[in-house]
Amino acid sequence: MNLKPLITLLAIVNPLAIVPFFIHYTQGFDRVQRRRTIAISSFSAFVVIATSALLGLQILDFFSISLPSFQVGGGLLLLISAMNMLAAQPAEAKAQTHELEDGAEKAAMGASIAVVPLTIPLLTGPATMSTVVIYAQQAKTFWQHMALVGYGLVIALAVAVAFSLAQPIARALGKTGINVMTRLMGLILAALAVEVMADGLGKLFPGLMR
Repeated sequence: MNLKPLITLLAIVNPLAIVPFFIHYTQGFDRVQRRRTIAISSFSAFVVIATSALLGLQILDFFSISLPSFQVGGGLLLLISAMNMLAAQPAEAKAQTHELEDGAEKAAMGASIAVVPLTIPLLTGPATMSTVVIYAQQAKTFWQHMALVGYGLVIALAVAVAFSLAQPIARALGKTGINVMTRLMGLILAALAVEVMADGLGKLFPGLMR
């Protein structure tokens, strides 16, 4: 069995690196809502990887979308998320806002956050999708495609474990530490977004690279 795709995906998705973003977006959630967010994020990550493995090439061809264009769009989503993190309210104010919302609104918010931006584009962004599509293109048999889907299950489990450890990390850091970490990660995310968009634009317009 070729484990190279799994190792590559684990390195690209890197669930531990997304823990600070999970802490930021789920401040004010109770245990049930946080568990629901973890479950949805994990399942969504599996769905994205499985869909990319089985239908990624067909979907891009159907919409006449190139991988570089996909990178630019995904990078823009990352940049928007980064700007929101850099301009976010302190954790205290954010928690008070959540407390004023009813259960249904908070549940809907948790589900929305779990998909965008936690799963897309933070966990399974253009790099993850394009990597899966490339390995799917190289797959020759039905079982090789199924192996890619199985790797999606492993990634989903890794995401669930990493996010489940988020609260001990949050308690260790405290609210001030979370606010500082959030802004630092927002800055890093902005830089990553520019890198993703620059790579896509360079492929779309080779003249720019000169």
